[in-house]
Amino acid sequence: MSECLVPTVDEREDLLLSCRYGDLPDVQDFITKFGAAAASDVQDDNGNTILHMTCANGHTDVLEYLLPSVPPSLLIKQNNAGSTPLHWAALNKHLEVAQKLVQYPDGPGVDMIDIKNAAGRSPLAEAEMEEWDDGAKWFVQVMKLDEAKEEEEDAPVDPSQAIEVEIQDADGQVAKMTINPKASESKEDPS
Repeated sequence: MSECLVPTVDEREDLLLSCRYGDLPDVQDFITKFGAAAASDVQDDNGNTILHMTCANGHTDVLEYLLPSVPPSLLIKQNNAGSTPLHWAALNKHLEVAQKLVQYPDGPGVDMIDIKNAAGRSPLAEAEMEEWDDGAKWFVQVMKLDEAKEEEEDAPVDPSQAIEVEIQDADGQVAKMTINPKASESKEDPS
């Protein structure tokens, strides 16, 4: 491998196509010839990297080969639309790819699920928009919800206290509601 060689524009485009179509031998040849750093720098005019192409098309074999070779920052690299490789895996319903990205030991982990693109959507929101129930369910299962849940479980419950509920949908719209059990009990009959 020679880190001194610089790939031509055509060679860089060929690498992106190899990642898009899952041509593992060509990806390996590129990295052998030019090095992992050169491969990590390749992107198209829309800012899509080799991981965007690989993840969008569900090529787990190529992803498994690339993950130990590329810097962890490439896992959360946003393209011109703000989407990460995980957004693309979610958009195209590739559960195994999403799992490999999130569970990669040297990567950012579950924090990737919270990254929003230019449209304001996280990979979870993209999964919900695509009605990809398996992916959305998996994202929710692995997200960092335990800390908030533990805090709620540990707090003493005052039955007279008002409860505020806030729900956010896939589009980021928030609905708020206050439940006050005391208010319903204290209503007096005006007669």
